[in-house]
Amino acid sequence: MGNACGVDFGTSNSTMGWVRPGQQTMLVLEEGKPTLPSVVFFNADDDEVSYGRAALADYLAGYEGRLMRSLKSLLGTSLMDGQTEVAGRSLSFRMLLAQFIGELKRRGEQAAGRSFDSVVLGRPVHFIDDDAVADKAGEDTLAEIARSVGFRHIAFQYEPIAAAFDYESQIDREELVLIADIGGGTSDFSLVRLSPGRAMKPERRDDILATAGVHIGGTDFDKYLSLAAVMPLLGYGTQLLSGVEVPSSYYFNLATWHTINLAYTRKMTAQLAELVRDAKEQDKMQRLQALIEDRAGHWLAMQVEEAKIGLSSEDSVVLDLDRLSPPAALDVPRQLFGRAISHLVDDVGNTVTGMLADAGVRQEQIDTIFFTGGSSGVGLLRERIGAVVPSARKVEGDLFGSIGAGLALDAVRKFA
Repeated sequence: MGNACGVDFGTSNSTMGWVRPGQQTMLVLEEGKPTLPSVVFFNADDDEVSYGRAALADYLAGYEGRLMRSLKSLLGTSLMDGQTEVAGRSLSFRMLLAQFIGELKRRGEQAAGRSFDSVVLGRPVHFIDDDAVADKAGEDTLAEIARSVGFRHIAFQYEPIAAAFDYESQIDREELVLIADIGGGTSDFSLVRLSPGRAMKPERRDDILATAGVHIGGTDFDKYLSLAAVMPLLGYGTQLLSGVEVPSSYYFNLATWHTINLAYTRKMTAQLAELVRDAKEQDKMQRLQALIEDRAGHWLAMQVEEAKIGLSSEDSVVLDLDRLSPPAALDVPRQLFGRAISHLVDDVGNTVTGMLADAGVRQEQIDTIFFTGGSSGVGLLRERIGAVVPSARKVEGDLFGSIGAGLALDAVRKFA
C-alpha cells in the first residue's frame, strides 16, 4: 500500500492520490492545491519548461514560447505518433506526455515524501468512440509512458468507477448510483451498486451493472461556444470575393485546444495572407491574421473557457477581448451557449438513456446521480442527465478530486 498511488491524468487538470490513515488522500501538487492543470509551456526566452498554473502564467505574461494543453486528447489518435516543433527542434507527442506525467509523479512523490512504483491510472470508458483498436492503443500508450517515467506496476480503472469508489466511502447504506463524470475531454458514466459492506470486497465486477461513455467534454463546449460567439468576429462564416466561404479549418483549429498550434504553421500563415486579400470582409480577416501573428490563440481559448464557466451560473457574461485588433467587448447570453452545445448535450443524454436500456434498469430504480468532473457544472448538461432519471437524488462530489481519490482507494485493493 505504501508504494501504490492513484493518478488521474486529465484533459484539463490532473491529480494524484495516496491513501494514508487519518490524512488527506489527495496530494498537493501546486500552490497548495491538489490539482495540476494539464499544461506545459516551453519558454523560449529563458530556455525553461513550466507546468500547470505556472505555465499558464508564463504564457499570459507574454514570454516567447510554445503552450501545450489537452494532451490527453491525443491518446488513441494518429497524432500520438507525430511530432511538433518546440524551440526550433522536433519533439514527439509521446515525449511531451512523458514530460508532463513525469513531472506529475515527481511532485506527488515530493508531497508524499516517498517514491511510488505502483499506480492505478484512470482512463475514460472510451479514449476513442466506436474504435476498439484505437481505444486499446490509447491505453497501451498511456501504460508505456507511465512505465517510462518509473512506474513498475500499472493497472487501469474506468474514471467513473473510481468516482463511484470515492462516493461509496461517504455513504452508510446500499444505493444504486449513476456516476456522471463530465471531464474536459469525455463524458463517462457507470451504474454501480454501492454500500459500506460492498466496499470491503476485493473484486467489484459484479457490482458494476453498466458503463458507457462518449468523447464529449468541456473542451468541446469551449469549441462550439467559440465558433458561435467569437469566431464570427474573425471572419468565420464570411465569404471571399469569389462567393466561396472562407475555409473553416482556421477557426476549428483555433477553437480546439489541442490543435491551436496548427494555426501557426508557415503554410497556414501564407495561405491566410492570400485569403485576406481576397476576402469580402477584410477587417475581420485582418483581425484573424493579427491574432495568429500574435500567437494569441490560447489566450482567446482561455477567455472562452472563462465565459463557459460563467454561463453555468449567470444569464450572460461579457467577453473582454482586449488583445484583438481592434479590441472588442462581446456580450454572450446563456441562450446562445445553449444553442451552440445542444447537439452535444443531446448526444450525452442519449448515451445515458442507452446505458440504462442495455443494463435493463428502469429510471425509478436509481437512487442517486453522483456528478463529478469539472464540466459537470454546465447547467444545461446537468438538467439533461437529470431528466433521464428525474426521481434520483442529485449529489455533487469533489469536481476535481473524486476520481483521484477513488483511484487511490483502488490502488490499495489492487496492490496491498
